[in-house]
Amino acid sequence: MQTKLYEVALTFIQDIGDVRIRQLISYCGSAEEVFKSKPNKLTKIHGIGDILAKNLQNKEVLEKAEKIIQQAEKENVELLFYTDKQFPNRLKNLYDSPVLLFYKGNTDLNLVRSIGIVGTRQASEYGKRITEEIVEALHTLGVLVVSGLAYGIDIAAHKAAIKNNMPTVGVMANGLDLMYPATHQKYANLMLQNGGLISENVFGTQPQRNLFLNRNRIIAGMSDAVIIVESALRGGAMGTIEYANNYHRDVFAVPGNLKNPYSEGCNALIQKNKASIYTSVENIVEALNWDLENPQMQSKEKELALNNFTEEESKVASLLRQNTEMHIDDLAWQSQIPVNRLASVLLSLEFQGFVKAMAGKKFRLT
Repeated sequence: MQTKLYEVALTFIQDIGDVRIRQLISYCGSAEEVFKSKPNKLTKIHGIGDILAKNLQNKEVLEKAEKIIQQAEKENVELLFYTDKQFPNRLKNLYDSPVLLFYKGNTDLNLVRSIGIVGTRQASEYGKRITEEIVEALHTLGVLVVSGLAYGIDIAAHKAAIKNNMPTVGVMANGLDLMYPATHQKYANLMLQNGGLISENVFGTQPQRNLFLNRNRIIAGMSDAVIIVESALRGGAMGTIEYANNYHRDVFAVPGNLKNPYSEGCNALIQKNKASIYTSVENIVEALNWDLENPQMQSKEKELALNNFTEEESKVASLLRQNTEMHIDDLAWQSQIPVNRLASVLLSLEFQGFVKAMAGKKFRLT
């Protein structure tokens, strides 16, 4: 409880941000040590100035954190810090990932397979039907369905998952003590039985446009691949696809009627090679190299002896798996491991045969 208190409190520090929180914990070792560190020590950390170091001496945030923890217990909500085992592994090493998630539900957020499904709120009957068919086709593959619980394609995906008794998670743009849209409360209740709800927003937060944009990065980040069913050229679903491309996730778009404005986004993504065309679930199985005869094999491969790795080695290996090839400076920034120590970590991984050094201080998994 004491550990969680300091972790939650850290998120209330004025002007701190998720990236700096990771920096501070990497340097100090824990959230509690961040609060106990003296300002002159904190200012030695890159990006931590006098003002932020002073803000970290504000003990009032501990009182706020205590109230949040109490409300979380009352609402049956888990507070997942990025260092927790239950925190979604797919999010952990993303440069703009939230450090704290509010989670209500009963599913494993680190299932072997996870697919995001997004699209317009103005879904056509064709779009809804295709969404149902996609989810039904994923039914036997042990997939977690991730979406945003919005009108249209999102809710169609969640409903199809519920119908097929599949785990499904809705990522919210508001506090978990609220429901938006309110008409989806009954579906949210069903999702809690096999899936759940996630938000990075504190209790009482009302939905706002910028929060929906932030929410979209979590949908993309939690997914191995994202399928966009219907969308205009602009909209939240297209924003999710942009995040997915930035995170090196596989993207699939359902082609649509040339005369339907809500097919223009999908068709444009395919035309510009920002998405592969979706024609059947086999497209996803092939792209993600799923072993259908042994569904647990992929999980074992992903572990790749991680049980024998140090925490820093695991972090570097996960980043390289997501990004294929990375410069040492990018690795240092995203892992929050100082370059001098990172060089030793990479050398250790190279000796173990997991990492190969490339030209220009770049590295990749063997």
